Amino acid sequence: MSTLRDLAEEHTGLGPADIDQLHRLAGDWQLLSDLSFADLLLWVPVRGDHGPRSFLCVAQVRPVTAPTAYQDDQVGKIVGGPEVAHLDVAFSQGRIWREGDPVWYGDTPARHEAIPVRRHEEVAPDAYPEVIAVIGRDTNLSTARTPSQLELNYLTTADDLAQMVADGTFPPPRVPGETTSAPRVGDGLIRLDAAGKVTYASPNAQSAYRRLGFNAHLVGEELAVLFSRVAADPLEGNDASERILAALRGESPPRQEVEARGATVLMRALPLLPAGVPIGALVLVRDVTEVRRRDRALMTKDATIREIHHRVKNNLQTVAALLRLQARRVDVPEAKNALEESVRRVASIALVHETLSMSSDEAVEFDGIVDRVATAAMEVASTEVSVKMRREGNFGVLPAEIATSLVMVLNELLINAVEHGFNEMGDGTPPETAEVVVTAHRFRKQLHVTVADNGRGLPDDFRADAGGRLGLQIVRALATGELRGTIELRNRAGGGTEAVLVVPLGKR
Repeated sequence: MSTLRDLAEEHTGLGPADIDQLHRLAGDWQLLSDLSFADLLLWVPVRGDHGPRSFLCVAQVRPVTAPTAYQDDQVGKIVGGPEVAHLDVAFSQGRIWREGDPVWYGDTPARHEAIPVRRHEEVAPDAYPEVIAVIGRDTNLSTARTPSQLELNYLTTADDLAQMVADGTFPPPRVPGETTSAPRVGDGLIRLDAAGKVTYASPNAQSAYRRLGFNAHLVGEELAVLFSRVAADPLEGNDASERILAALRGESPPRQEVEARGATVLMRALPLLPAGVPIGALVLVRDVTEVRRRDRALMTKDATIREIHHRVKNNLQTVAALLRLQARRVDVPEAKNALEESVRRVASIALVHETLSMSSDEAVEFDGIVDRVATAAMEVASTEVSVKMRREGNFGVLPAEIATSLVMVLNELLINAVEHGFNEMGDGTPPETAEVVVTAHRFRKQLHVTVADNGRGLPDDFRADAGGRLGLQIVRALATGELRGTIELRNRAGGGTEAVLVVPLGKR
């Protein structure tokens, strides 16, 4: 399915500013759909029409508060002729169209309305065309009944917002840095008059304020004053009050959360300015107490896990330091080398835990770890030539259970590649071209890793499964055990050695 921008750029003459306005509208029009109990379809005129105007549907939203009039998606559909006469009137005359008899979509009767969409003056003043699109508001009439007080208030507010769309004042400009999440109509709706007094509050809105400690009925209350009374933090209450007053002045303040008595309510205030006349404000509220409680619990858990990783890292570094001290006191070369190898192995594991201690989840960006381990391997490996290390491809983000074992495998492979690939070179690879290349790519939920060098290659009698050094035993055990993958060591066609590791990345 093509996006709104793709469809508009391909089939219409709308400019970037026009398309941005339509994107803002599509990001906020669920509110209008729910208040209207109607489907909204965004229609734009098709470029190059020389006869009767045709329209393309570039976006669609269904109401949460009522049954849809369309079972099938309409986005991408181009219509013309009598079927779009109401859209043509709204587009050419720049007014809301409400005339006409109900139409039928299969067995579903529906009422057609058309709302012209003007670009906001702050986006592009005096832009052509004045009307850039039309909203088709189509209501399913199959469940029509006498509306309740809630429904009447919804419909009245919907008409005010529809007029603001036609005026170019809805949706309001987005506050920089603010997310698009907001309370919905069903969460709680409050309507204020021009003086800031509540004229209607939905049952869910009333319940949200009871959670904040206000048990009386909201109708007749000055909402700005009420926020100052119930908020636990006076500064927070004053800020919420100021946002209500800003909406009454015709501004569009950012969303805010208010806390009181252990409850948290998210609030959004919107000005009501049909035909440019400020008649009040619409306030949407949502009780987010449980959401915030879970957020705080998760933050506490994340902080605890990060602290554990930090302490594990410190303990591993202490172990490495003790082994290093012991190595300095040992005179036997074999024992000294064994201790120094142990230091490197412990340090590589500590590096993973250090990264996890700075992460918000149990996953790490592994490319940086590989680069640091490779640099350390090049520095400590004993070799007669200068070896360069290069990484191709990306490991990406890996879960902790994979990263810990994989870093040890790579540490061993890199050390082996340098120490055994470039020692006693004889007439082999010149020093200036000696290098080790680590290649990584993902394919079909698998991580493929190759550690290749252009050194002297494996001896003729080499067998990967026959005893050998402790490093290779660790590699085989971790690759086939902890990582549940495969490892193969072989000579390269162009000279040198390569180790090919395949690790599954699915559920473990």
